[in-house]
Amino acid sequence: MSKWTLGIIGGSGLYEIDGLEDRREETVETPWGAPSDALVHGRIGDVKLVFLPRHGRGHRLSPSEVPYQANIAALKMAGVTDVLAISACGSLQEAYAPGDFLAADQFIDRTFARAKTFFGEGMVAHVSMAHPVCSRFSAMAADVAEAVGARVHRGGTYIAMEGPQFSSLAESKLYRQWGCDVIGMTAMPEAKLAREAELPYAVLGMVTDYDCWREEEEAVTVTNVLEVMARNSALGRKAVVKLAENLSGTERTPSPDGIDTCLDYALITAEAARNPETIHKLRAIAGRALGG
Repeated sequence: MSKWTLGIIGGSGLYEIDGLEDRREETVETPWGAPSDALVHGRIGDVKLVFLPRHGRGHRLSPSEVPYQANIAALKMAGVTDVLAISACGSLQEAYAPGDFLAADQFIDRTFARAKTFFGEGMVAHVSMAHPVCSRFSAMAADVAEAVGARVHRGGTYIAMEGPQFSSLAESKLYRQWGCDVIGMTAMPEAKLAREAELPYAVLGMVTDYDCWREEEEAVTVTNVLEVMARNSALGRKAVVKLAENLSGTERTPSPDGIDTCLDYALITAEAARNPETIHKLRAIAGRALGG
């Protein structure tokens, strides 16, 4: 029977997971360097969890400084089967109020200062990002967030900006015109890298503010974000526990979206032309597709 091993990436305000049994920390190194912090291993029931605070404990890393490649590689190397990211975000639509959660299913990537792929240097791959989250895992995440008392929106577009500054008023209005629902600084390239590592990915965006497009209100500041974040984070931690409890005793089957084997249709470089050094490095995240 295949078991679930959940990788939980904690964003702003979420630096711990409650109720972990057999808790231990592991300092790891990947072919792409060290992740944001030590991995925290534990279990809830028979479901294993691997927790990683995206910004490091104490929130040491800005969005542009997060080692996204190392974070995803570390989770893959730890045996994680599915990744849930929990992230603070701003609302770009009236319907998404501070305190709400959004299980985003689409992204627009406006980041520009981050490594966005594991591939290159003599080994090219083009994964599909048409549907960037795992439909099954995203629905599970939305279900447990609702079960612990959150108001949840299912499906929506998350625009990822570089940061670390918040949007200008003109940018905020532009993103609304594009039809974006929330804005954040971290889901990209995280979701792209998870796909390249054949890891089903879902994100719960915790809405903390209305960005700055609501001109009748005070523009977003760290102070007002922190107030809402404290409430959201408590629900986020409860949702993770509930998710593990729901999955305990159940068999994990491959993602219905084909994510577990997506590299079968993505590798393009002929075997004779592949850089051996790059292939050696890539085995950490793509060993199945590369043959061990």
